[in-house]
Amino acid sequence: MTTTELFALAAAFTVLAALYSTVGHGGGSGYLMAMGVAAVAAEVMKPTALTLNLFVASMALVRFGRVGGFHWRTLWPFVITSLPCAMLGGAIDLDPVLYKRIVGVVLVFAALRLAYRIPGPQTDERQRNVPVLAGLAWGAAIGLLSGIVGVGGGIFLSPILLIFGWSSARRTAGVSAAFILINSAAALIGLTARHGAPPIDPVTTGVFVVAVLGGGLIGTTIGARRLDQVGLRRMLAVVVIIAGLKMILIS
Repeated sequence: MTTTELFALAAAFTVLAALYSTVGHGGGSGYLMAMGVAAVAAEVMKPTALTLNLFVASMALVRFGRVGGFHWRTLWPFVITSLPCAMLGGAIDLDPVLYKRIVGVVLVFAALRLAYRIPGPQTDERQRNVPVLAGLAWGAAIGLLSGIVGVGGGIFLSPILLIFGWSSARRTAGVSAAFILINSAAALIGLTARHGAPPIDPVTTGVFVVAVLGGGLIGTTIGARRLDQVGLRRMLAVVVIIAGLKMILIS
């Protein structure tokens, strides 16, 4: 990768991090899209996306948490099963072409689910508790899929929380950030345990980390303090629709 290509990709990451972090997402699916367009090797895409997720999701969790955008009772049923399943998914090695096709299919599915009007509570007080068995089942499915693909899972968890009325938009952002952080770390552990240290360049990754932190700072400021519930829901729909369309073009 030339210096020009490196900084062009970093600039794209900044924009994507800003967009995704407005709704508490780490931006993993966006980074996968950008790296796919830039013809980055498939074995580098997943660990890079997961690593960048850790930084942006951490920032989103802190900033949404400060404004009440987090609810442990909503998160824990999903995390119990998603954590081991994300580790398992991270250890699974797929053919590069098949891998990209799976990314495209799962993201299009998520986009279609949000193409409709998103129901759900407008305030934190009106949200319903997550049924434990349902949370465990969804957590396992999302964790495994997220680990295989190389995303944190927020792109799948967010619409589920809203569609079933288990969270308001603002709490969905905080819960998704925590979920993404945990699953990304688990998937990286599984990937490293299975294949050893990921084949990523520290200098290149450092440039990307700085880029996404800048974007995350912008996005979380807008999402946590400036967007109301309706604005957050609309932004989430935009994020997932973009995520669903892009990987189809490069798979």
